[in-house]
Amino acid sequence: MLVKVGVVQQGSSTHASVRVHSAVGAAVVLWRGALDATGREQHVEWTVDEEIFWARNAGPAASATPELREDGDRIVFRGRLSLTEDGAAVLDVGGALVLFDVAEPSPPDDADGSWIEVQVGRESVSVWPSEL
Repeated sequence: MLVKVGVVQQGSSTHASVRVHSAVGAAVVLWRGALDATGREQHVEWTVDEEIFWARNAGPAASATPELREDGDRIVFRGRLSLTEDGAAVLDVGGALVLFDVAEPSPPDDADGSWIEVQVGRESVSVWPSEL
């Protein structure tokens, strides 16, 4: 996903909280790249270190449009869900594929291919610079 990276708070010399602005929304997340990339556009990959718990932090979306936003201390991803054969989930958020582990209760089989929202803690979301 192409985002514009803006520094919010610098932590250690290699980690910072950044606000990423994309075509589908914006959020403050952890930056896992060189700090010289801030202030410009960068392709990124998403890492979410929190599982999907159906009906707890994930469920059907009210809208069939991709979105990235903040809700308090949570990051909300809205996208089309694909369930994998090995028990994971991939969420297509405006062309960016975000991989999630799935916990019980897991999404029902009929959720595969549907639009869902996943809400996760801000501290569990990182972006990594990537080259296309």
